[in-house]
Amino acid sequence: MAQKNESNRVPEIAVRSLLKSPTVTIRDTYCQGNCRHKSIEECTATTQLVFPYRGVYVRHLGHDQAVAEANQVLFFNATEGYRISHPVQGGDASLTLVISEPLLRELAPSTFLRDSATLAFRQQRRRIDARAQVLVALLGHSLRHNISESLEAESLALTLVRRALGLHTTHGAGASVGRQLLVDRAKLVLTSDLARRWTLAEIATEVRCSPVYLTQVFQQVEALPLYRYQLQLRLARALDLLAKDDDLTTLSLDLGFSSHSHFSAAFRQAYGRSPSEFRRSALRR
Repeated sequence: MAQKNESNRVPEIAVRSLLKSPTVTIRDTYCQGNCRHKSIEECTATTQLVFPYRGVYVRHLGHDQAVAEANQVLFFNATEGYRISHPVQGGDASLTLVISEPLLRELAPSTFLRDSATLAFRQQRRRIDARAQVLVALLGHSLRHNISESLEAESLALTLVRRALGLHTTHGAGASVGRQLLVDRAKLVLTSDLARRWTLAEIATEVRCSPVYLTQVFQQVEALPLYRYQLQLRLARALDLLAKDDDLTTLSLDLGFSSHSHFSAAFRQAYGRSPSEFRRSALRR
């Protein structure tokens, strides 16, 4: 019986290949998130762009760390050791893109790359905009449901990378270690319960600082107000769920919106289309 239970156990990490071509390789990675503390050191064989779209984890790179959630793209440099921790329960999922090196060098601004023969990014993450989030969702949904041909998926992937590496469409944080850690703690508070209608005072209490200082530092580090950051996290979660959830009213309330109309208005303002229109475009129906 023990052997049977062991064989039926869900693996901690599951990787699903969605596309492999000479131009781009795309994979879905699901993690149960059971490791609360730092994992053993690991590395990738290729330089990758990783787009978290569900849940949250923290990537530790030397003395630096990055909170991986749906507002970010993370850069995993080839052979560079890192560790992963999951301070928030619930697991996570990410869309991973491996672009051929000549194309990636063409797409990436030179200021983003290290001065070395091996292609590597200077920073380990950048904040992406709403348009990039839509591209992540459309690319993932179309490949998972087998409704996108390789040429279309490759083109969409390159558009996503171009957007995620755009000088005017992404933001790279520049802050002291202390301020970055404060912002990271605030992000973990928000992602721990996306549906909760947090007050500023509650978040400030959780991260142990004053509300005024928190709003100032968050704006300086992320170039986005705290409330707006939370809204983008909620809407990104909606992009993930819309492919399988027909009840938009329940979805709205589950994500912390006051009503279906409130959710739809925020979704349209961010993504330029209604939730129903996005669902139809993602699933072609």
